[in-house]
Amino acid sequence: MGIVNAGQLGVYDELDVTLREIVEDVILNRTPKAGGNATERLIAVAETFRGDKTTVEKKVDTWGVTAKDRLIEAVVRGNASRLIEDLETVRHEVLARRGKTIEINEDVLMRGLDIVGDRFGEGKMFLPQVVKSARVMKEAVAHLVPFIESEKGGVAATKGKIVMATVKGDVHDIGKNIVSVVLQCNHFEVIDLGVMVPTQKIVETAIAEHADAVGLSGLITPSLEEMSEVAKAMQRAGLKCPLMIGGATTSRVHTAVKIAPHYEGTTVYVPDASRAVGVLSQLLSPATAATYSSEIAKEYEAIRARHTQKTKDMLPLAKARANPYRLNTMDPIPPHRLGRQQLDDIPIDVLIPFIDWQPFFQAWKLPGRYPALLEDAHTGKEARRLYSDAQMFLLRLSQERILRAAAVFGIWSGYRDGDDIVLTEGNQTLTWRLLRQQNVKAAGKPNYCLADFVRSRNEGKDYIGAFAVTAGLNLEAAIKSMMGNDADDYTSLMIKLLADRLVEAAAEWLHFRVRTKDWGYEPHPGTPDYAALIDERYEGIRPAPGYPACPEHSVKKDLLKWLKADQIGMTITESYMMLPGSSVCGFYLAHHDARYFAVGKIGDDQIEDFARRAGITPNEARKRLT
Repeated sequence: MGIVNAGQLGVYDELDVTLREIVEDVILNRTPKAGGNATERLIAVAETFRGDKTTVEKKVDTWGVTAKDRLIEAVVRGNASRLIEDLETVRHEVLARRGKTIEINEDVLMRGLDIVGDRFGEGKMFLPQVVKSARVMKEAVAHLVPFIESEKGGVAATKGKIVMATVKGDVHDIGKNIVSVVLQCNHFEVIDLGVMVPTQKIVETAIAEHADAVGLSGLITPSLEEMSEVAKAMQRAGLKCPLMIGGATTSRVHTAVKIAPHYEGTTVYVPDASRAVGVLSQLLSPATAATYSSEIAKEYEAIRARHTQKTKDMLPLAKARANPYRLNTMDPIPPHRLGRQQLDDIPIDVLIPFIDWQPFFQAWKLPGRYPALLEDAHTGKEARRLYSDAQMFLLRLSQERILRAAAVFGIWSGYRDGDDIVLTEGNQTLTWRLLRQQNVKAAGKPNYCLADFVRSRNEGKDYIGAFAVTAGLNLEAAIKSMMGNDADDYTSLMIKLLADRLVEAAAEWLHFRVRTKDWGYEPHPGTPDYAALIDERYEGIRPAPGYPACPEHSVKKDLLKWLKADQIGMTITESYMMLPGSSVCGFYLAHHDARYFAVGKIGDDQIEDFARRAGITPNEARKRLT
């Protein structure tokens, strides 16, 4: 096996073409195009790459013939080791011929960004490399700005000005930040308003900045309603610029059905950062804007028509309730301990073995399944480098204890009440109002509701668990500690993504503990089986508000109050967004048959029924549920 220094891995597309082809012939067992034995050819060509350490270092130190070339390569490679020195060299060259510093940005640095944008679009560079390129670009621009301003050299031309914001009530910004980086690396100017941005501020900024487009992001389902409010406000203000919609809970269908009808300008769903550049380029180009906008309008109209038909193909709520899942006669196992427990400081190193790395690589837009993607011929090199960086960050977070995790959880007596689950402690109760599938099922298939997995009072005693965990305590301090005084998107994104992975790991670790110790209904297997945990091969489930089986979020407010989660630093916004952002709460259902499912579309009869049970108006219920 070869021993690889991850720090010296280069961009795959930049490797010597002949050497790369010969190495691929060996690794992939291909028949060499030039004939002969692949191994013999590799040995022969390897002789031409012999050299001592000094020679290698010299080659690395002198990439690029001129300072301009090195600046372009610095942007492409995300390497700032000689950045300031080369910027000053080029700046003095420009001034010597009576030019202006702004030319360096437009004629040199932007050439590097062109290469980055092209390679990212072609799949020859990956998001971690793009973020590092953006870091170098920002450092270069920060160095040049004082000179540009003193020379009154103007500003660099851009492809368009985009106002970006995470909507009111939502604190998640990872996806928005990734899109911003990618857009900036493709010559778009981004005005990032941050998180929890009020509608009025978004609209006022778009008007004041003469924005060419507005981009909205949100992670939780209540954010979808906020996006609709922004669309309405943009319409009232007379704006015409395109409106881009993105985030984990957004979809093409929701954008077409719930947001686009409120705004006469083009509203478009953007599934991920890699699509944003193409979408904006077509929307803002005079040659393609009209045709592209017309195509989107026709597509969304067709989606709305299909959605209307699907809504008709549903059972009345009464019939759906007459077809529940029916529990078997298995008696519930009494917990070893009832009531609330609190863990104020969960060591990070305890959580690391429980991390599911698949979403981490997905967030960085690296395709494939973990761990196989680490060895992928196309993405493996960057995936291994990214994984190595993540391990380094985790080691610091663990050893220096600059990021904290905490949890509060418990198990209580409870019962099913119709489609509700009720937890009890003395004369106190917590009611979790749930929804039932209303889609037409094949014969013998039930219309599920999570309450089906709990006994009613008449059926006998039962138990329900609940939890709230966070791995975001001191998150901003951790980011500042890691970055120092530098504005480093890569470090910021890395720590935020790791915090999200750690809170999910904390939820997994805590569930394992509850199943095997505090509740004890699952025999302790000794060391947890990582693959089994990821595949959920264990007894019971831990649904969280917002899951497809329980998409309504408002119960989080009552749940955090029931758990006294404020005692571990967790709070909740008016839109049911938990703070810190890297937080999770939910319930434990222990029955052997408990499973996850999607509620899907529901009818007006269930919306009105939910409103009655929750003591709210049907309109309020509709906002929460659709």
